[in-house]
Amino acid sequence: MRLRVLIVEDERSLVKGLKYALEKEGYRVSAAYDGKEALEFLRHNRVDLIILDLMLPEIDGLEVCRRLRQRDNTPIIMLTARGDDVDKIVGLELGADDYLAKPFNTRELIARMRAVLRRTASSAQQPGPARGVLTFGGLEIDPGRRRVTVEGRPVELTAREFDLLLTLARRPGLTFTREMLLDQVWGEDYFGDSRVVDVYIRRVREKIEPDPARPRWIITKWGVGYVFADEEG
Repeated sequence: MRLRVLIVEDERSLVKGLKYALEKEGYRVSAAYDGKEALEFLRHNRVDLIILDLMLPEIDGLEVCRRLRQRDNTPIIMLTARGDDVDKIVGLELGADDYLAKPFNTRELIARMRAVLRRTASSAQQPGPARGVLTFGGLEIDPGRRRVTVEGRPVELTAREFDLLLTLARRPGLTFTREMLLDQVWGEDYFGDSRVVDVYIRRVREKIEPDPARPRWIITKWGVGYVFADEEG
């Protein structure tokens, strides 16, 4: 079955060119020309990947991304014409899987799409290790069921957030550099900025740490990377 892609972009000439290129690659392509139209389309249709422009009429791309992440984990590649890194970081914080600055080469976009889809498929199909639940004080991580609880309270993590937490928790006491985490969680074919690791660490901390400003489990090793506290309950 051909994968379905939704392009959310108000520049119709760009949509036309992308639609032609992606259909030649075998994708089924739909388009929405503003944020409101995109959200309405996605209420009634399932897609495998979303190409989402940052600057959109009606509802901007950041707000569209935020609303979508409240519902599901469909992969999102964000397009931005701005050079300000703040926009890229905000997009990643809201749950975008990758970003690409305009103008861009269509072949690079297709390569990034393939990389994101491979990572998503690998995460979804991962059965989890045979070992049981990992317990660290009030934090429990169930690799088989891919579930996390804190003091008995379920914590909703995205697939990427869970993989990042599990990677750290499997080797408590080991310091991971950003590059090590990118290789193990995002994959060797990841094209983006290594700062995405910092963004996801912050998001995981906000969900599992009693005080994210003074983390108990995910500790920063300044100038090196991150380490999971080595006191297992």
